[in-house]
Amino acid sequence: MSGLVLGIDAGNTKTIALIADTSGTVLGWGRAGRSNIYVQRVRALAALDTAATRARASARLDSRPFAALTLSAAGADWPEDFDMLKTELRRRNWAGQVSVVNDAVGALRAGSLAGRGVTVVCGTSAGIAACSPGGVVWHTSYWQEPEGATQLAEHALRAVYRADLGIDPPTKLTAPVLAYFGCPDVEALLHSFTRRGRRPPSHLGRLARVLLDQADAGDPASLRIVREHGASLGDYALAAARKVRLDGTYLLTTSGGVMRHRSPILREALLARVRREHPQVRWQASHHEPVFGAVLLALEAAGVPVDEQVFRRLEQTCPDEALFLT
Repeated sequence: MSGLVLGIDAGNTKTIALIADTSGTVLGWGRAGRSNIYVQRVRALAALDTAATRARASARLDSRPFAALTLSAAGADWPEDFDMLKTELRRRNWAGQVSVVNDAVGALRAGSLAGRGVTVVCGTSAGIAACSPGGVVWHTSYWQEPEGATQLAEHALRAVYRADLGIDPPTKLTAPVLAYFGCPDVEALLHSFTRRGRRPPSHLGRLARVLLDQADAGDPASLRIVREHGASLGDYALAAARKVRLDGTYLLTTSGGVMRHRSPILREALLARVRREHPQVRWQASHHEPVFGAVLLALEAAGVPVDEQVFRRLEQTCPDEALFLT
C-alpha cells in the first residue's frame, strides 16, 4: 500500500495507531493498552499488535505493508531499545520503511508545522525533546528528573504530611487530599499508603489536579511546589536546547494533561526560567497528540513533503478526542 502510512504512539497509559494517506487524510485508527517495554515487554508488544490490527480494521484494509511506519514510544531510550523495537516491527512486516523515535520526539513533531525547537511534555510522566533547524534531535530520556502528574501527586502528599506535623505551615491541600482518598485524617492517609498488605493506589497522578487547583487558588504550599516544578522543567528545556545548539529564538511547545490544566502557573514558571537565558523564545500549546507527530514522521519517511495543506488535513480528519482520553 504505497500510498498509505502508519503512525503509532506507544505510551505509559495507552497505545494509539493512525493510518493516513499521502494527502494527510486519516483513514483508520485503533487503541490498545499501555506499551512501555521497560514495564512489560510482552504486553507492550501485544499492545502494538492490537492497536495496529484495530486501525487496519477501522480503515477496512488487508495485511499488505504500508509505505512507511513510525513508532513514537515511551521506553525507546537507548540504542538497544531502538534496535529491539525496529527488529520486532520488521518481523511483523507492517511497512517498507520502519523508524522508531522516543515519544517526546513524536510530541515535538506534532507541536508545529516545522517540528523544530523544544517541546515539554508533562502528563502522567514527563519528557523533553529538541530539534535544530538542521534536524539534529535530542531527548531527555533517563536524564529527565522533573516528572509528571505522579511525581506532583507525591509532592502534594509530602506537603500534607509535613503540615500535619507542624514542620511546615498549614496547607489548604489537606482537606481536598483527604477527601480524594476518603480518609478521616492525615494519619489515616499515611497509614493507607504504608500499611502491610496495602495495594498501590490506582491513578495517583490524578491528585495533581487537586494540587494545581489549590495553587491556582493561592495556597502557598501548592504554589511553591508547582512553581519549583515548572522551573525545574525549564532547566531541562534549556539543557535540551543546548544539546542541539539552538539559539534564543526557537519555538517552545507544551503538551500533556498537566500542561492542559486551566491554571497557567506551571507553564509560567517554566517559561520564566527559559526566558531568563533565552528571552526571545516563543511559546505555543500543542493541540495534537504524539501519534499526530508519528504520522507526520511516517509521511516524511515515505517522501511526502509535509506542507500546511497536509498538516491541516491531518488535523481535520483526526479522530474525536474521546479516542485519546486517559
